[in-house]
Amino acid sequence: MVKNISFGLYSSLAAIQQRPFHIQEVVLLSTRQDKRIQEIIDLVVANNVNYRAVSKEELDNLCENGNHQGVMVLYKEQQSNSETVLLEYCAATTEPLLLLILDQIVDPHNLGACLRTAEAAGANAVISSTRNSAPLTPTVRKVACGAAERIPLIFAKNLARFIEELKQLGVWVYGTRPDAPKLIYQVDFTRSAALVIGAEGLGMRRLVSEKCDELLRLPMSGEMASLNASVASGIGLFEAVRQRQVG
Repeated sequence: MVKNISFGLYSSLAAIQQRPFHIQEVVLLSTRQDKRIQEIIDLVVANNVNYRAVSKEELDNLCENGNHQGVMVLYKEQQSNSETVLLEYCAATTEPLLLLILDQIVDPHNLGACLRTAEAAGANAVISSTRNSAPLTPTVRKVACGAAERIPLIFAKNLARFIEELKQLGVWVYGTRPDAPKLIYQVDFTRSAALVIGAEGLGMRRLVSEKCDELLRLPMSGEMASLNASVASGIGLFEAVRQRQVG
């Protein structure tokens, strides 16, 4: 699968609205002529983005039979956000940060769902590792429903070192682990904070865990040992949202 495309109505609309300058062209299904497709055509024309209409067979081939809903976006190049840019932003902002750090999330559906959750919670960025982690693929973009175009996704070469750099900028880093001494509701999320979520079943790597300021657990009452990464992310991020709204 080519990595510099996305397809589907929600992700395509978000891409055109948020990053039209990153788009090489938009490809549309020639036989689909309705209000949603016309909305996309109006957007690409307004943003001076190239587009063309093709047959269903050609669009299916371009998307490798993915559920394209009649639209595909081809990017000029694979877009990646910079670790340096995020660190500079963290150093300059005066508002409390909210970051989501993912350690070894290899399932693209999980990564897409985490992006969607983080964007919904108003997080500043999602950070993942360049190794043993899902890359930004069309599947990730589609599952994210447009969030991949609205929230920065940073791939850190050395996640433990990156966490240390965040801490030096005043970001409190909270890791999640089932045997942690504190509940996720017992810490202060009103200051700049990063929540670290490990792979389902495996958890965080040892070195990443050691770099965290504190380790937290979810109040699990059933027999399940762990939750899906995006579910765990949602619980932690929206606890931060709750604290900040109450405060």
